[in-house]
Amino acid sequence: MNKLKNDFKKLRSFLILWITQSFSALGSAITSYALVIWSYEQQGSALRTSLLMVASYAPYVLLSVFAGAVSDKWDKKKTMLVCDSGAAVCTLIVLGLLESGNLEIWHLYAVNAVNGLMNSIQQPASEVATTCILPEEYYQKVGGMRYFSNALNSVLTPVIATAVMGFAGIRFIIWFDLCTFFTAFIILLFFLHIPKEKLSENKEEESLFSLTKSGVAYLWKNKGILDLILFLASINLIASIYEAAFPAMILSREGGSRTALGVVNTVVGLTTLLGSVLASFSKEPKSRIRVICNCLLLSMSTENLILALGRSVPVWCIGAFLGWIAIPLMSTNLDAVLRLRIPVEIQGRVFAARNTLQFFTIPLGYFLGGFLVDYVFEPLLGRQDPHSVLSFLFGNKKGSGAAALFFVIAFAGVFICFYFRKFSHIWELERDGKEPAGYPSIGKG
Repeated sequence: MNKLKNDFKKLRSFLILWITQSFSALGSAITSYALVIWSYEQQGSALRTSLLMVASYAPYVLLSVFAGAVSDKWDKKKTMLVCDSGAAVCTLIVLGLLESGNLEIWHLYAVNAVNGLMNSIQQPASEVATTCILPEEYYQKVGGMRYFSNALNSVLTPVIATAVMGFAGIRFIIWFDLCTFFTAFIILLFFLHIPKEKLSENKEEESLFSLTKSGVAYLWKNKGILDLILFLASINLIASIYEAAFPAMILSREGGSRTALGVVNTVVGLTTLLGSVLASFSKEPKSRIRVICNCLLLSMSTENLILALGRSVPVWCIGAFLGWIAIPLMSTNLDAVLRLRIPVEIQGRVFAARNTLQFFTIPLGYFLGGFLVDYVFEPLLGRQDPHSVLSFLFGNKKGSGAAALFFVIAFAGVFICFYFRKFSHIWELERDGKEPAGYPSIGKG
């Protein structure tokens, strides 16, 4: 009991930030989920629906490298409050357009682009704020807790969104999103203090260009972290193709429906929930890099293949379980590697540069996924003879093309995992100590 009390005292500020921001993220996730369903049902196009995420990630990727410099230079709490407020205004705009009957798909593209801009600034500020209020010995456990909240949101999002859309409509979902925002905003504004003592005192003297340049320079000179980020960027390309094709397959394939999509997404959430609990209580591994590589290999070699060949919700759920059970453990070890190796006073700009490199493949993947489903794989499978090999494996009705795409990216994901395992600089991150040998001083210019 004394240990629990001591842990709670040390983690009090983090717990307040974690719980309130997770609650707000739940509202945003439910709204995004509902708008994806609304878009696909309105348009019937995987590409047009996937462009929602392209619009969101494109400004995030393009501006993250500069946003990190802003994050290091500005007050973290004020930055988070301003960015969250901007996102809330976008939600109000969507609600207004919906109430007036004027909501169109291009409105959602514009709103998502603004949200992506806000998130590009808010995310590195939130990462550094977490480091500032968190004792070092809790990095891995807290990484598991953060993934736990993400997993819980993944469980609740399809359940709540599907139920509320059926009984109260999308308008109620948006109002719920706004309520979660105001709750998190008020608590962050009045009840949470983010200390500044850990940050460099002379950061105010540096220009935004200098801060941005130093973040990129750090990654360029630390090849292990850079190679690890490029590994994750390649995985994100596969994952975003998966995300673009997933709703199109489940909503249109024989045996699929809005309910089926909700069930499989719920299994994903429950699986990551279980995985995050295991990650939170797991001991520090002898090799964090080996854990990261093995977890990604398990995910890439199972889920996409099972989704491609499966024809029913139970089979898709098995794939979802195998694909997501190890991801929280991977994420917590990745988070620990970066926080332990990157000095806190430059984490904002380095994390932002990391975001640009690691996530630039996501909008590309969403576009490719939607394009390949609509214009390559669906037409290809639709032209197949019912007795052909492709028809036997994937069928030849709507949704079969998306299934065939999953089959292709399954092998691409496995290749990426084996390819990057051979990069020696990644394994050098296993060396004891926080900073790589030859760590460059980060200063003006």
